[in-house]
Amino acid sequence: MFSQLGDKLQDIFKDLRGQGAISETNVNDAMRQVRLALLEADVHFQVAKDFIARVKTKALGQEVLRSVTPGQQIVKIFHDELTTLLGGDASPLNLDKPARIMMVGLNGAGKTTSSAKLAQYLKKQGRSPLLIACDLQRPAAIEQLVTLAGQVGVPVFRPQPGETDLVKVGREAAAWAAEQPGANVQIYDTAGRQEIDEPLVHELRRLREALNPQEVLLVADAATGQQAVSVATHFNDALGITGLVLTKLDGDARGGAALSMREVTHQPIKFAGIGEKLDQFEPFYPERLAGRILGMGDIVGLVEKAAEAMDEEEARRMEEKLRTASFDFEDFLAQMRFIKKLGPLENIFAMLPGMGNMKDLPTDGKELKKAEAIVLSMTGKERRKPDLLDARRRRRIAAGSGTSVTEVNELLQRFQQMRKMMKNMGKMKKMMGRMGGGGMPGMPGMPKPGRLR
Repeated sequence: MFSQLGDKLQDIFKDLRGQGAISETNVNDAMRQVRLALLEADVHFQVAKDFIARVKTKALGQEVLRSVTPGQQIVKIFHDELTTLLGGDASPLNLDKPARIMMVGLNGAGKTTSSAKLAQYLKKQGRSPLLIACDLQRPAAIEQLVTLAGQVGVPVFRPQPGETDLVKVGREAAAWAAEQPGANVQIYDTAGRQEIDEPLVHELRRLREALNPQEVLLVADAATGQQAVSVATHFNDALGITGLVLTKLDGDARGGAALSMREVTHQPIKFAGIGEKLDQFEPFYPERLAGRILGMGDIVGLVEKAAEAMDEEEARRMEEKLRTASFDFEDFLAQMRFIKKLGPLENIFAMLPGMGNMKDLPTDGKELKKAEAIVLSMTGKERRKPDLLDARRRRRIAAGSGTSVTEVNELLQRFQQMRKMMKNMGKMKKMMGRMGGGGMPGMPGMPKPGRLR
Protein backbone atom coordinates (compact mmCIF):
# COMPACT_ATOMS: atom_id res chain seq x y z
CA MET A 1 0.00 0.00 0.00
CA PHE A 2 1.22 3.50 -0.87
CA SER A 3 4.39 1.89 -2.25
CA GLN A 4 4.59 4.24 -5.25
CA LEU A 5 4.14 7.36 -3.11
CA GLY A 6 6.41 6.01 -0.37
CA ASP A 7 9.27 5.25 -2.77
CA LYS A 8 9.19 8.76 -4.26
CA LEU A 9 8.89 10.58 -0.94
CA GLN A 10 11.74 8.58 0.59
CA ASP A 11 13.98 9.44 -2.37
CA ILE A 12 13.08 13.14 -2.12
CA PHE A 13 13.73 13.37 1.62
CA LYS A 14 16.92 11.31 1.47
CA ASP A 15 18.64 14.32 -0.12
CA LEU A 16 17.24 16.78 2.43
CA ARG A 17 18.29 14.64 5.38
CA GLY A 18 21.88 14.53 4.22
CA GLN A 19 22.34 18.29 3.92
CA GLY A 20 23.88 20.28 6.74
CA ALA A 21 22.24 23.53 5.65
CA ILE A 22 18.86 24.08 3.99
CA SER A 23 17.87 27.06 1.91
CA GLU A 24 14.48 28.29 0.75
CA THR A 25 15.42 27.04 -2.73
CA ASN A 26 16.05 23.52 -1.38
CA VAL A 27 12.68 23.49 0.35
CA ASN A 28 10.81 24.84 -2.70
CA ASP A 29 12.42 22.24 -4.98
CA ALA A 30 11.60 19.43 -2.59
CA MET A 31 7.99 20.56 -2.12
CA ARG A 32 7.54 20.80 -5.89
CA GLN A 33 8.66 17.17 -6.23
CA VAL A 34 6.42 16.14 -3.31
CA ARG A 35 3.42 17.84 -4.93
CA LEU A 36 4.03 15.92 -8.17
CA ALA A 37 4.40 12.67 -6.23
CA LEU A 38 1.06 13.29 -4.47
CA LEU A 39 -0.71 14.03 -7.76
CA GLU A 40 0.75 10.91 -9.39
CA ALA A 41 -0.55 8.93 -6.40
CA ASP A 42 -4.08 10.14 -7.27
CA VAL A 43 -4.36 12.64 -4.43
CA HIS A 44 -6.91 15.30 -5.42
CA PHE A 45 -5.12 18.41 -6.73
CA GLN A 46 -6.73 20.80 -4.19
CA VAL A 47 -5.89 18.48 -1.30
CA ALA A 48 -2.28 18.24 -2.51
CA LYS A 49 -2.02 22.02 -2.98
CA ASP A 50 -3.34 22.83 0.52
CA PHE A 51 -1.17 20.15 2.14
CA ILE A 52 2.03 21.40 0.50
CA ALA A 53 1.21 24.97 1.52
CA ARG A 54 0.94 23.93 5.19
CA VAL A 55 4.20 21.95 5.10
CA LYS A 56 6.09 24.72 3.30
CA THR A 57 4.97 27.39 5.78
CA LYS A 58 6.34 25.40 8.71
CA ALA A 59 9.45 24.18 6.87
CA LEU A 60 10.53 27.70 5.99
CA GLY A 61 10.38 28.86 9.61
CA GLN A 62 13.63 30.40 10.85
CA GLU A 63 13.93 27.89 13.72
CA VAL A 64 14.07 25.10 11.14
CA LEU A 65 16.46 26.69 8.64
CA ARG A 66 18.92 27.68 11.40
CA SER A 67 18.77 24.39 13.31
CA VAL A 68 21.58 21.83 13.45
CA THR A 69 19.61 19.22 11.47
CA PRO A 70 17.15 21.16 9.28
CA GLY A 71 16.63 18.27 6.85
CA GLN A 72 15.55 15.95 9.64
CA GLN A 73 13.21 18.59 11.06
CA ILE A 74 11.51 19.10 7.70
CA VAL A 75 10.90 15.34 7.43
CA LYS A 76 9.43 15.47 10.96
CA ILE A 77 7.13 18.34 9.92
CA PHE A 78 6.05 16.40 6.85
CA HIS A 79 5.40 13.28 8.96
CA ASP A 80 3.28 15.26 11.44
CA GLU A 81 1.26 16.98 8.69
CA LEU A 82 0.77 13.67 6.86
CA THR A 83 -0.49 12.13 10.12
CA THR A 84 -2.94 15.03 10.50
CA LEU A 85 -4.07 14.68 6.87
CA LEU A 86 -4.74 10.97 7.46
CA GLY A 87 -6.83 11.79 10.52
CA GLY A 88 -4.55 12.42 13.50
CA ASP A 89 -5.36 9.81 16.15
CA ALA A 90 -7.04 6.47 15.50
CA SER A 91 -10.82 6.79 15.81
CA PRO A 92 -12.65 3.86 17.45
CA LEU A 93 -16.21 2.86 16.62
CA ASN A 94 -19.12 4.33 18.59
CA LEU A 95 -20.71 1.17 20.00
CA ASP A 96 -23.21 2.75 22.38
CA LYS A 97 -26.45 0.76 22.49
CA PRO A 98 -28.11 -0.31 20.27
CA ALA A 99 -24.78 -0.19 18.35
CA ARG A 100 -26.07 -0.14 14.78
CA ILE A 101 -23.59 0.20 11.91
CA MET A 102 -24.67 0.98 8.33
CA MET A 103 -22.23 0.02 5.58
CA VAL A 104 -22.71 2.14 2.44
CA GLY A 105 -20.84 2.66 -0.84
CA LEU A 106 -20.74 1.93 -4.55
CA ASN A 107 -20.99 -1.53 -6.09
CA GLY A 108 -17.69 -3.37 -6.14
CA ALA A 109 -16.18 -1.41 -3.24
CA GLY A 110 -16.34 -4.45 -0.97
CA LYS A 111 -19.24 -3.64 1.37
CA THR A 112 -20.43 -7.22 1.88
CA THR A 113 -16.95 -8.64 2.49
CA SER A 114 -16.06 -5.68 4.73
CA SER A 115 -19.25 -6.25 6.76
CA ALA A 116 -18.16 -9.83 7.44
CA LYS A 117 -14.58 -8.74 8.17
CA LEU A 118 -15.86 -6.15 10.64
CA ALA A 119 -18.04 -8.80 12.31
CA GLN A 120 -15.03 -11.08 12.72
CA TYR A 121 -12.91 -8.22 14.06
CA LEU A 122 -15.58 -7.29 16.63
CA LYS A 123 -16.00 -10.93 17.61
CA LYS A 124 -12.26 -11.12 18.37
CA GLN A 125 -12.71 -8.02 20.54
CA GLY A 126 -15.25 -9.90 22.68
CA ARG A 127 -18.39 -8.46 21.05
CA SER A 128 -21.37 -10.45 19.76
CA PRO A 129 -22.13 -9.00 16.30
CA LEU A 130 -25.03 -9.72 13.94
CA LEU A 131 -24.96 -9.40 10.15
CA ILE A 132 -28.05 -8.02 8.43
CA ALA A 133 -28.63 -8.27 4.66
CA CYS A 134 -30.23 -5.09 3.33
CA ASP A 135 -29.17 -5.30 -0.31
CA LEU A 136 -32.53 -5.80 -2.02
CA GLN A 137 -31.12 -5.02 -5.46
CA ARG A 138 -28.75 -7.97 -5.75
CA PRO A 139 -29.94 -11.35 -4.42
CA ALA A 140 -26.39 -12.71 -4.85
CA ALA A 141 -25.23 -10.21 -2.22
CA ILE A 142 -27.65 -11.73 0.32
CA GLU A 143 -26.37 -15.23 -0.39
CA GLN A 144 -22.79 -13.98 -0.18
CA LEU A 145 -23.43 -12.42 3.23
CA VAL A 146 -25.10 -15.61 4.48
CA THR A 147 -22.08 -17.64 3.35
CA LEU A 148 -19.60 -15.23 4.95
CA ALA A 149 -21.62 -15.13 8.18
CA GLY A 150 -21.27 -18.92 8.33
CA GLN A 151 -17.49 -18.64 7.92
CA VAL A 152 -17.23 -15.97 10.60
CA GLY A 153 -19.65 -17.78 12.90
CA VAL A 154 -22.22 -15.03 13.53
CA PRO A 155 -26.03 -14.99 13.12
CA VAL A 156 -27.40 -13.37 9.96
CA PHE A 157 -30.77 -11.82 9.07
CA ARG A 158 -32.05 -12.25 5.53
CA PRO A 159 -35.15 -10.52 4.12
CA GLN A 160 -38.10 -12.38 2.64
CA PRO A 161 -37.64 -13.31 -1.06
CA GLY A 162 -39.02 -10.62 -3.35
CA GLU A 163 -39.13 -7.96 -0.62
CA THR A 164 -38.63 -4.43 -2.03
CA ASP A 165 -39.33 -2.14 0.94
CA LEU A 166 -35.92 -1.37 2.48
CA VAL A 167 -37.28 0.50 5.50
CA LYS A 168 -39.61 -2.40 6.32
CA VAL A 169 -36.64 -4.80 6.13
CA GLY A 170 -34.58 -2.52 8.36
CA ARG A 171 -37.30 -2.40 11.04
CA GLU A 172 -37.87 -6.15 10.90
CA ALA A 173 -34.13 -6.71 11.22
CA ALA A 174 -33.88 -4.37 14.22
CA ALA A 175 -36.73 -6.22 15.93
CA TRP A 176 -35.06 -9.59 15.15
CA ALA A 177 -31.73 -8.29 16.50
CA ALA A 178 -33.33 -7.24 19.78
CA GLU A 179 -34.43 -10.85 20.33
CA GLN A 180 -30.99 -12.41 19.76
CA PRO A 181 -29.52 -13.41 23.14
CA GLY A 182 -26.29 -11.63 23.99
CA ALA A 183 -26.01 -9.80 20.64
CA ASN A 184 -24.69 -6.26 21.04
CA VAL A 185 -23.67 -4.98 17.56
CA GLN A 186 -25.80 -4.86 14.38
CA ILE A 187 -24.06 -4.53 11.00
CA TYR A 188 -26.32 -3.57 8.06
CA ASP A 189 -24.98 -4.40 4.58
CA THR A 190 -26.77 -2.10 2.12
CA ALA A 191 -27.11 -1.97 -1.66
CA GLY A 192 -24.76 -0.06 -3.96
CA ARG A 193 -24.81 1.15 -7.55
CA GLN A 194 -22.23 1.42 -10.30
CA GLU A 195 -22.60 5.19 -10.02
CA ILE A 196 -24.14 7.44 -7.41
CA ASP A 197 -27.81 8.04 -8.19
CA GLU A 198 -30.62 9.82 -6.38
CA PRO A 199 -32.87 6.74 -5.88
CA LEU A 200 -29.99 5.00 -4.06
CA VAL A 201 -29.28 8.02 -1.89
CA HIS A 202 -32.97 8.56 -1.10
CA GLU A 203 -33.39 4.89 -0.14
CA LEU A 204 -30.35 4.94 2.13
CA ARG A 205 -31.44 8.20 3.73
CA ARG A 206 -34.83 6.67 4.64
CA LEU A 207 -33.09 3.63 6.14
CA ARG A 208 -30.76 5.86 8.13
CA GLU A 209 -33.71 7.80 9.54
CA ALA A 210 -35.48 4.55 10.48
CA LEU A 211 -32.47 2.95 12.16
CA ASN A 212 -30.73 6.01 13.65
CA PRO A 213 -27.38 4.13 13.56
CA GLN A 214 -24.39 5.12 15.68
CA GLU A 215 -22.09 4.64 12.67
CA VAL A 216 -22.53 5.15 8.93
CA LEU A 217 -19.35 3.83 7.32
CA LEU A 218 -18.53 4.62 3.69
CA VAL A 219 -16.75 1.61 2.16
CA ALA A 220 -14.47 2.77 -0.65
CA ASP A 221 -11.99 1.10 -2.96
CA ALA A 222 -8.50 2.53 -2.38
CA ALA A 223 -7.97 2.58 -6.16
CA THR A 224 -10.96 4.90 -6.74
CA GLY A 225 -8.55 7.65 -7.79
CA GLN A 226 -9.75 11.16 -8.56
CA GLN A 227 -13.40 10.00 -8.36
CA ALA A 228 -12.86 9.49 -4.63
CA VAL A 229 -13.62 13.12 -3.80
CA SER A 230 -16.99 13.22 -5.58
CA VAL A 231 -18.04 9.83 -4.16
CA ALA A 232 -17.09 10.77 -0.60
CA THR A 233 -18.63 14.25 -0.82
CA HIS A 234 -21.92 12.95 -2.23
CA PHE A 235 -22.39 10.23 0.39
CA ASN A 236 -21.33 12.54 3.21
CA ASP A 237 -23.70 15.34 2.19
CA ALA A 238 -26.60 12.91 1.84
CA LEU A 239 -26.07 10.61 4.81
CA GLY A 240 -23.67 12.33 7.19
CA ILE A 241 -21.13 9.50 7.25
CA THR A 242 -19.22 8.93 10.48
CA GLY A 243 -16.18 7.20 9.06
CA LEU A 244 -14.47 5.48 6.14
CA VAL A 245 -13.44 1.89 5.44
CA LEU A 246 -10.76 1.66 2.74
CA THR A 247 -10.63 -1.64 0.89
CA LYS A 248 -7.98 -3.21 -1.36
CA LEU A 249 -5.17 -1.15 0.11
CA ASP A 250 -2.87 -4.10 -0.54
CA GLY A 251 -3.54 -3.96 -4.29
CA ASP A 252 -3.13 -0.22 -4.88
CA ALA A 253 0.36 1.26 -5.06
CA ARG A 254 -0.93 4.85 -5.09
CA GLY A 255 -3.53 5.16 -2.32
CA GLY A 256 -4.39 8.80 -3.03
CA ALA A 257 -8.03 8.06 -2.21
CA ALA A 258 -7.13 7.68 1.47
CA LEU A 259 -5.64 11.16 1.63
CA SER A 260 -8.36 12.82 -0.45
CA MET A 261 -11.47 11.27 1.15
CA ARG A 262 -10.36 11.98 4.69
CA GLU A 263 -9.65 15.62 3.84
CA VAL A 264 -12.93 16.39 2.00
CA THR A 265 -15.27 14.62 4.46
CA HIS A 266 -13.39 15.52 7.67
CA GLN A 267 -14.39 12.05 8.85
CA PRO A 268 -11.83 9.51 10.08
CA ILE A 269 -10.65 6.42 8.23
CA LYS A 270 -11.62 3.77 10.78
CA PHE A 271 -10.60 0.52 9.09
CA ALA A 272 -8.48 -0.75 6.21
CA GLY A 273 -8.83 -3.93 4.19
CA ILE A 274 -5.34 -5.23 3.44
CA GLY A 275 -6.12 -8.51 1.68
CA GLU A 276 -8.85 -10.87 0.55
CA LYS A 277 -8.90 -13.10 3.65
CA LEU A 278 -11.46 -12.33 6.35
CA ASP A 279 -8.76 -11.65 8.95
CA GLN A 280 -6.92 -9.15 6.71
CA PHE A 281 -8.79 -6.19 8.17
CA GLU A 282 -7.41 -3.82 10.76
CA PRO A 283 -8.05 -0.51 12.53
CA PHE A 284 -6.53 2.46 10.74
CA TYR A 285 -3.72 4.23 12.62
CA PRO A 286 -2.77 7.49 10.83
CA GLU A 287 0.59 7.97 12.58
CA ARG A 288 1.68 4.42 11.85
CA LEU A 289 0.75 4.67 8.17
CA ALA A 290 2.56 8.00 7.87
CA GLY A 291 5.65 6.27 9.27
CA ARG A 292 5.37 3.44 6.75
CA ILE A 293 4.97 5.86 3.84
CA LEU A 294 8.14 7.71 4.87
CA GLY A 295 10.13 4.51 5.45
CA MET A 296 10.13 4.89 9.25
CA GLY A 297 8.38 1.56 9.74
CA ASP A 298 5.69 0.53 12.21
CA ILE A 299 7.28 -1.53 14.96
CA VAL A 300 4.19 -1.25 17.19
CA GLY A 301 2.02 -2.79 14.47
CA LEU A 302 4.55 -5.54 13.83
CA VAL A 303 4.76 -6.46 17.52
CA GLU A 304 0.94 -6.55 17.77
CA LYS A 305 0.74 -8.87 14.75
CA ALA A 306 3.42 -11.11 16.25
CA ALA A 307 1.67 -11.22 19.63
CA GLU A 308 -1.66 -12.13 17.99
CA ALA A 309 -0.14 -14.91 15.87
CA MET A 310 2.14 -16.35 18.56
CA ASP A 311 1.26 -19.46 20.55
CA GLU A 312 2.39 -18.97 24.16
CA GLU A 313 3.53 -22.58 24.62
CA GLU A 314 5.46 -22.52 21.33
CA ALA A 315 7.02 -19.18 22.34
CA ARG A 316 8.30 -20.62 25.61
CA ARG A 317 9.67 -23.67 23.83
CA MET A 318 11.47 -21.47 21.30
CA GLU A 319 12.99 -19.30 24.03
CA GLU A 320 14.40 -22.46 25.65
CA LYS A 321 15.82 -23.52 22.26
CA LEU A 322 17.54 -20.16 21.87
CA ARG A 323 18.98 -20.31 25.36
CA THR A 324 20.46 -23.77 24.82
CA ALA A 325 21.56 -23.08 21.21
CA SER A 326 19.74 -26.25 20.04
CA PHE A 327 17.94 -24.62 17.12
CA ASP A 328 17.23 -27.22 14.37
CA PHE A 329 15.23 -27.54 11.14
CA GLU A 330 12.04 -28.39 13.04
CA ASP A 331 12.32 -24.97 14.67
CA PHE A 332 13.29 -23.38 11.37
CA LEU A 333 10.10 -24.78 9.82
CA ALA A 334 8.01 -23.50 12.74
CA GLN A 335 9.49 -20.00 12.33
CA MET A 336 8.73 -19.95 8.59
CA ARG A 337 5.12 -20.92 9.26
CA PHE A 338 4.90 -18.24 11.94
CA ILE A 339 6.10 -15.60 9.47
CA LYS A 340 3.44 -16.73 6.98
CA LYS A 341 0.79 -16.21 9.67
CA LEU A 342 1.73 -12.54 9.96
CA GLY A 343 0.37 -11.82 6.47
CA PRO A 344 1.82 -10.73 3.10
CA LEU A 345 5.59 -10.25 3.33
CA GLU A 346 5.49 -6.84 1.64
CA ASN A 347 3.28 -5.60 4.51
CA ILE A 348 5.69 -7.02 7.09
CA PHE A 349 8.73 -5.42 5.42
CA ALA A 350 6.89 -2.07 5.30
CA MET A 351 6.69 -2.21 9.11
CA LEU A 352 10.48 -2.45 9.45
CA PRO A 353 12.31 0.90 9.41
CA GLY A 354 14.19 1.39 6.14
CA MET A 355 12.79 -1.78 4.55
CA GLY A 356 9.59 -0.42 3.00
CA ASN A 357 11.15 0.46 -0.36
CA MET A 358 13.59 -2.44 -0.69
CA LYS A 359 13.16 -3.67 -4.26
CA ASP A 360 15.00 -7.01 -4.23
CA LEU A 361 13.24 -8.77 -1.37
CA PRO A 362 11.22 -11.94 -2.18
CA THR A 363 7.89 -10.48 -1.05
CA ASP A 364 5.69 -12.86 -3.07
CA GLY A 365 6.22 -15.70 -0.60
CA LYS A 366 7.70 -18.08 -3.23
CA GLU A 367 11.01 -18.31 -1.38
CA LEU A 368 9.23 -19.31 1.81
CA LYS A 369 7.28 -22.03 -0.01
CA LYS A 370 10.47 -23.32 -1.61
CA ALA A 371 12.29 -23.38 1.73
CA GLU A 372 9.35 -25.19 3.34
CA ALA A 373 9.37 -27.82 0.56
CA ILE A 374 13.09 -28.45 1.10
CA VAL A 375 12.69 -28.87 4.87
CA LEU A 376 9.66 -31.17 4.42
CA SER A 377 11.74 -33.38 2.11
CA MET A 378 14.14 -34.11 4.97
CA THR A 379 13.62 -37.04 7.31
CA GLY A 380 12.71 -36.32 10.92
CA LYS A 381 16.20 -37.32 11.98
CA GLU A 382 17.80 -34.96 9.42
CA ARG A 383 15.69 -32.04 10.61
CA ARG A 384 16.73 -32.65 14.20
CA LYS A 385 20.40 -33.22 13.27
CA PRO A 386 21.31 -30.92 10.34
CA ASP A 387 24.96 -32.02 10.52
CA LEU A 388 23.91 -35.33 8.91
CA LEU A 389 23.17 -33.59 5.61
CA ASP A 390 26.04 -34.76 3.40
CA ALA A 391 26.18 -34.46 -0.41
CA ARG A 392 24.19 -37.66 -1.02
CA ARG A 393 21.38 -36.62 1.29
CA ARG A 394 21.28 -33.14 -0.23
CA ARG A 395 20.82 -34.62 -3.72
CA ARG A 396 17.91 -36.72 -2.45
CA ILE A 397 16.31 -33.69 -0.74
CA ALA A 398 16.65 -31.59 -3.92
CA ALA A 399 14.92 -34.29 -5.98
CA GLY A 400 12.17 -34.71 -3.40
CA SER A 401 11.41 -30.98 -3.15
CA GLY A 402 11.62 -30.16 -6.85
CA THR A 403 14.59 -27.86 -6.31
CA SER A 404 18.28 -27.93 -7.23
CA VAL A 405 21.20 -28.97 -5.05
CA THR A 406 22.39 -25.35 -5.25
CA GLU A 407 19.10 -24.14 -3.73
CA VAL A 408 19.34 -26.75 -0.97
CA ASN A 409 22.92 -25.61 -0.22
CA GLU A 410 21.81 -21.97 -0.12
CA LEU A 411 19.07 -22.80 2.38
CA LEU A 412 21.53 -24.74 4.55
CA GLN A 413 23.90 -21.78 4.48
CA ARG A 414 21.11 -19.41 5.55
CA PHE A 415 20.11 -21.86 8.28
CA GLN A 416 23.66 -21.99 9.65
CA GLN A 417 23.79 -18.16 9.66
CA MET A 418 20.49 -18.07 11.51
CA ARG A 419 21.72 -20.70 13.98
CA LYS A 420 24.83 -18.63 14.65
CA MET A 421 22.68 -15.54 15.17
CA MET A 422 20.49 -17.45 17.64
CA LYS A 423 23.56 -18.26 19.75
CA ASN A 424 24.13 -14.53 20.14
CA MET A 425 20.52 -13.81 21.14
CA GLY A 426 21.37 -14.00 24.82
CA LYS A 427 23.89 -11.18 24.46
CA MET A 428 21.35 -9.13 22.47
CA LYS A 429 18.70 -9.64 25.12
CA LYS A 430 21.07 -8.39 27.83
CA MET A 431 21.86 -5.34 25.72
CA MET A 432 18.15 -4.60 25.21
CA GLY A 433 17.64 -4.95 28.96
CA ARG A 434 20.31 -2.31 29.63
CA MET A 435 18.54 -0.05 27.10
CA GLY A 436 15.24 -0.44 28.96
CA GLY A 437 13.52 -2.70 26.41
CA GLY A 438 11.11 -5.42 27.46
CA GLY A 439 10.95 -8.86 26.00
CA MET A 440 8.36 -10.98 24.30
CA PRO A 441 8.38 -14.73 24.96
CA GLY A 442 10.25 -16.44 22.16
CA MET A 443 11.34 -13.16 20.58
CA PRO A 444 14.23 -11.92 22.72
CA GLY A 445 14.64 -8.17 22.70
CA MET A 446 11.26 -7.59 21.05
CA PRO A 447 9.38 -4.92 23.03
CA LYS A 448 6.00 -5.78 24.45
CA PRO A 449 3.07 -3.96 22.78
CA GLY A 450 1.99 -2.28 26.01
CA ARG A 451 5.38 -0.59 26.42
CA LEU A 452 5.19 1.03 23.02
CA ARG A 453 1.89 2.80 23.40
